[in-house]
Amino acid sequence: MRRTRPEKRELAPDLRFNSVTVSYIINRIMKNGKKSKATSMFYDAMDIIAERTGKPPMDVLEQALKNVGPLMEVRPRRVGGATYQVPMEVASQRRLTLAISWTLDAARGRSGKSFSQKLADEVLDASNNQGTAVRKREEAHKMAEANRAFSHYRV
Repeated sequence: MRRTRPEKRELAPDLRFNSVTVSYIINRIMKNGKKSKATSMFYDAMDIIAERTGKPPMDVLEQALKNVGPLMEVRPRRVGGATYQVPMEVASQRRLTLAISWTLDAARGRSGKSFSQKLADEVLDASNNQGTAVRKREEAHKMAEANRAFSHYRV
């Protein structure tokens, strides 16, 4: 086990929107180190969102991430040989990380079309409280509600 936690690395904001969140999303989209490809896919998706809604795409993205981010989640806690699913509040950084991860997974799971198109569709759905990523958040909240009886085992 490590003695200390490694310090968090500072991420440089992206060039177009000057946002650290966007550069984090681009890094999560990236596969095999192809960052320029991931960047162009993300910006294409943002252009599609701007074209369809007529609103600034960053506002739509922020609303989508806010709608997808879970407030509660269950975490396993071992007590006397039994493992309980204990509901816990989600920290803001983890909430953002889960929202991005679930949105990208849902976009990858969609059928047909280019990834930019699928990502734009998923972000638009999430901003309207619909879609697979929002359903994932609802499932997390249901699990936390169902296991509320074990909340006294919080760490």
